Amino acid sequence: MNFPDNLRYTKEHEWVRIEGDEAVVGITSFAQGELGDIVYVEIETVGQDLESGAVFGTVEAVKTVSDLFLPVSGVITEVNPQLNSSPELVNSDPYGEGWMVRMKVKDLADVEGLMTAEAYQSLVA
Repeated sequence: MNFPDNLRYTKEHEWVRIEGDEAVVGITSFAQGELGDIVYVEIETVGQDLESGAVFGTVEAVKTVSDLFLPVSGVITEVNPQLNSSPELVNSDPYGEGWMVRMKVKDLADVEGLMTAEAYQSLVA
């Protein structure tokens, strides 16, 4: 299983990557493996100011529907446009083309409070 060192992780299985003053958020390979084949992603929170832990969307897999939780507080600025036509990208490339949202983070220091790759790997082991 893949745990990129350049990301931070949540116990709800989301990841965050900082790019300048923005964050990119997705779900981990562990999460997508547990969910199974993802068939639909719904995110209708663009422009909303959300707190850490808030539900920002849902992901539907063959097995279940699961909420997506925001790892840090901020405003979602963009949803991955590829997810509408290719939700399977979450399964095939969860840390790359399968990202969920871009956001403006209220406080970048909050990212440091999330789990490192090593800590997340211990959580799911």
